[in-house]
Amino acid sequence: MSEKLHPRLIYKTDPQPIDSCVIERGNVRITVLTDRLFRIETKPKKGSFIDEATQIVWFRKLDTPVFTLKEKKKKLQISTTALTLFVNTKNGKASVVFKNTTKKIPCENKDNLMGTARTLDMKNGKVKLGYGIMSKTGVSVIEDDSLILNAEGMPQPRPHKGTDKYIFAYGKDFRAALRDYFRLTGRPPLIPRFAFGNWWSRYYAYTQDEYLELMNRFEKENIPLAVATIDMDWHWVDVKKRFKAKREKLSVWGPGWTGYSWNTELFPDHVAMLKELHDKGLKVTMNLHPAFGVRFFEDRYEDMAKALDFDTSKKKTIKFDITSPKFVNAYFDVLHKPLEDEGVDFWWIDWQQGKKSKIKGLDPLWALNHYHFADNEKNGKRPLILSRYAGTGAHRYPLGFSGDAIVSWKSLNFQPYFTVNASNIGYTWWSHDIGGFALGKRSGELFLRWLQFGVFSPITRLHAQKNDLAGKEPWKFDGLTKLAAKEYLRLRHKLVPYIYTMNYHTHIGGRALCEPMYYAYPEEKEAYKVPNQYMFGTELIVCPITEKAKKKTKLASATAFIPEGRWTDIFTGYIYEGKSFKKLYREKTDIPVLIKAGGIVPMSADEGNGCRLPKHLEILVSRGNGSFEMFEDDGESLDYNLKNAKTRFIISEADEGYDFVIKAPMGDTSILPGGRKYSVKFIDINEGKVSVEAGGNAIQCKVHMNPLRVELPNLPYDEDIRISVTQPVIAKNPDIRQHAAELLSRIEGNNTIKAIKNRKLKKAKTEKKFRKKVKKVRFPRQVRKAILELYE
Repeated sequence: MSEKLHPRLIYKTDPQPIDSCVIERGNVRITVLTDRLFRIETKPKKGSFIDEATQIVWFRKLDTPVFTLKEKKKKLQISTTALTLFVNTKNGKASVVFKNTTKKIPCENKDNLMGTARTLDMKNGKVKLGYGIMSKTGVSVIEDDSLILNAEGMPQPRPHKGTDKYIFAYGKDFRAALRDYFRLTGRPPLIPRFAFGNWWSRYYAYTQDEYLELMNRFEKENIPLAVATIDMDWHWVDVKKRFKAKREKLSVWGPGWTGYSWNTELFPDHVAMLKELHDKGLKVTMNLHPAFGVRFFEDRYEDMAKALDFDTSKKKTIKFDITSPKFVNAYFDVLHKPLEDEGVDFWWIDWQQGKKSKIKGLDPLWALNHYHFADNEKNGKRPLILSRYAGTGAHRYPLGFSGDAIVSWKSLNFQPYFTVNASNIGYTWWSHDIGGFALGKRSGELFLRWLQFGVFSPITRLHAQKNDLAGKEPWKFDGLTKLAAKEYLRLRHKLVPYIYTMNYHTHIGGRALCEPMYYAYPEEKEAYKVPNQYMFGTELIVCPITEKAKKKTKLASATAFIPEGRWTDIFTGYIYEGKSFKKLYREKTDIPVLIKAGGIVPMSADEGNGCRLPKHLEILVSRGNGSFEMFEDDGESLDYNLKNAKTRFIISEADEGYDFVIKAPMGDTSILPGGRKYSVKFIDINEGKVSVEAGGNAIQCKVHMNPLRVELPNLPYDEDIRISVTQPVIAKNPDIRQHAAELLSRIEGNNTIKAIKNRKLKKAKTEKKFRKKVKKVRFPRQVRKAILELYE
């Protein structure tokens, strides 16, 4: 009897739909999954429909939507509360008419807003993307030709050829489409908290001492890290010389690409090293290239052979076979578990060896992601991997490794769009090589711009190639870049409470951390014209700058859609009011990040490695009316539904100013630190009269001005805290004359010419006349636009 997969490697699925929602007519079957989501199948005359789960779709029992059915000859008309679906039962072709409209929209992927791609390996800029579930027509299609999953958890080919399509007809309700997509395919897991801190990674043959010294240097520089990555040099790579290993047939990769045995010359006591990294508050991931199997020189060759009944007398290689349950079980139990017991927390699966396996249609990358993610949960901890995208449904196995991108402005310019657009197929957790990996030119400006995007992206993972001079350590760049890079890495550490809460929203409610602007503003044409701009959670808009600055002005820009309302830049304090479409200009140390009116962003003010729940919480607040509920748990276990605390923050306009309330946490406060300090920064209030009370009792606090910042002492969690600000002095944009003078003073050029132009500007008596003067005086276009950015 053949061996079966370990139960822990078999996922729970529920592929059977509600019977009353299934309509079968000859060789066509329609399933009404929700009022806007439908499955349409066709089969051969002697074939059968597919009832099993597939690699893509795991759950078909979603809703019991109310619908009516009309039938005339070979045409069905299915009407729900949202639309009418027309289906030809001869061939399964369909179209949709939305409620209160008359236009028939074919069920196809015309004007699809696209999804994502497998990898950015060695790409310099754009790559071709696959389809997503969002479309400008309001209708899109997932064609499910993936393998079926049998009861034993193994993928197998479909028994016949047919079509299996899922029709998403959500109009411009993009968030609802994404929520139901997750219900159909499986929810994104809750990512462990540590993943949102800073990662160090480099393809480099460190010694044990060198690696630990590097971690000490990061501590000395006060740059917090959360994940330590060890690339492939953790194992033996000089295997041709050392063991006479041969290059695999038809392989462009060297024989040392695959390995499972520690390089004891580089790491004489790896167990002690892993322990020290953990003691420093770091999680550890290591690189895997499993394609070459298990060879005779590996430490666990004999153990693996015993598990597989393999003859080792001729020292033959145990071939990698992800299609064999017996091999898969041994692969985890024999090869990986001992390494995990020594201190490896999760694996970076660096599969680059194609899409073929012994099962026709089974991509080894999909299988590796599928099984590795399940296996990583075995000790009751939240699973995590780092691996490439393996197609629709890959969101179930985060995180995504986008591959070895070329170091260039073209690569950087594509990555924000690539990251954000992946939300259209539910792939919300891309991790990029921040700063780029291969080739290119060294540039402090490019690195800093990439890092700025990385800080406001799903994962901040610095990475670099082996070149001795290509490291991404901040102290290896020029002075200004070094200082700014260190501050941005500290900021990422601070942002973890906010990002982790968004992680919870992704898991529970299907809301992506990085959303295209058209999710929130689907009716605004401009929202579709800013592919690199995105919502970063519920409170912030990010506009990465991905172009090189002009030499004279030292300015670069990002094209931005500013939605209706008031938006304040968290770095410059610039305030934008009312809807506009314009370029935002910044020096290389700044990225436009805008907080909405009434926005609240909780951050950690604690220093040090790791992502522990903060003892000192720093809260960024924009005046207005709004609220934010922060989610906290232990960050790693699977008990997050039972053991969590939610703290609600509320900002509201009062008669004479503003009230900011920190509600007593709801839930299990035993997981929180013993009391907590708070620093509340009102980003757009300069001054004010401040009073603080907890449970009705006055609290002493420290108050700082410009901007207004209130520091509270360590307080217990049992009472609400209220900060009242009366007689507020509201922050405003600088006077246009002051703004222009500061900008012009920084621009390089002939001092006499600059002075003459400035004198012409100073003749203007009003702001309106000043704006006209700016347009008439012969400034470079970028300078003119930068001066007027805040005033038109």
